[in-house]
Amino acid sequence: MTRRFAFLTLDVFTATRFGGNPLAVFPAAEGLSDAEMLALAREMNLSETTFVLPPADPANTARVRIFSRAGEMPFAGHPNVGTGFALAARARDGVLRFEEIAGIVEVRVTAETAEITAPQPLALGPEMPPALLAGCVGLAAGDVLAGLHPPVVAGTGNAFIVAEVTPDALSRAAPDLAAFRAAHAAFPHLGARGLPLYLHAAGPDGERRARMFAPLTGTLEDAATGSAATPLAGLLLRASGAAELSVTITQGVEMGRPSRLLAGAFRRGSAIHARVGGACVPVLRGEALL
Repeated sequence: MTRRFAFLTLDVFTATRFGGNPLAVFPAAEGLSDAEMLALAREMNLSETTFVLPPADPANTARVRIFSRAGEMPFAGHPNVGTGFALAARARDGVLRFEEIAGIVEVRVTAETAEITAPQPLALGPEMPPALLAGCVGLAAGDVLAGLHPPVVAGTGNAFIVAEVTPDALSRAAPDLAAFRAAHAAFPHLGARGLPLYLHAAGPDGERRARMFAPLTGTLEDAATGSAATPLAGLLLRASGAAELSVTITQGVEMGRPSRLLAGAFRRGSAIHARVGGACVPVLRGEALL
C-alpha cells in the first residue's frame, strides 16, 4: 500500500518568491524511518528538509528533525525559521518551542516573519590558518582580515568556520573542491560537518554581506545560513564590547537568490546568545509517495 506524506516548500529570509533559501517541510512525519527521512531530503535536493513529529514534552510544540543531503543536523537556522512560519497556527501567544538535538529552539512568529533564538550560547573552537582557508575559495591569505576576529570555528548549536574577508574578495570567492578536501584533512575539527566556510564582509550602512560554502556535504553555496548568522552576530557583539546589537546580513546575491537576515546578539551573564529572523514565502505543496 502506498504511504502518502504531505509536504510544503517555502523560500526563507525573503519576501519575494524564488528568492531566499528554499526549504521543504513535512509537517506530519510520524511513521517515517530515519532512512526514509534522509532519502526524502536527498530527493528534495535542498540544503535542508525538516520533519515534524509530536513533542516528547507536551509543553513544547513539536520535535523537529533537520536533514541535509548528508545526514541529520543538530540545529540549523533557515529550517527553523521556515518551519516556524509553516507551523504558525500552532503557536501559543506567538511562540513555538521545537525540540532538537542541540536543545530547545524558540520561534516567534508574525503574519509574515519568524525569528528564532539559537539553542546554545556562542562557543568558539580552534582558529584556522588564513592561507588554508583562502585556498579553499580561490583567495589569497591577504584577502582574509583579522580586525573583528581571526578565522575561527564558531557556533550557537551548529558550528562553522567564520572568517572576515575584504568586500572584493567576498565577491570573487569560488569554491575549489580539491582544496576543500585537502584543507579538511589538515583541519578536521568539524568532523562529519566537513568544512563549512562562512565568509563575511562589510556592507553598506553598517550591514554585513555573507556567503557560505559547504561542498563536502553537498551544498556548493548556500543562499541564506541562519545558524552561521547567529555566531557572526555573537562575534560582532564580542568585538564591540556592547551589551547587545542588531545587524542585517545580505546573502545569496551571487547565486541570484538574494536573502535578508535580521540577526542580533545579547549578553546573559558571561555568555553571548543570538537570534535570527526574516520573512518567508510559501511556494509549493504536494505529497511524497512511499
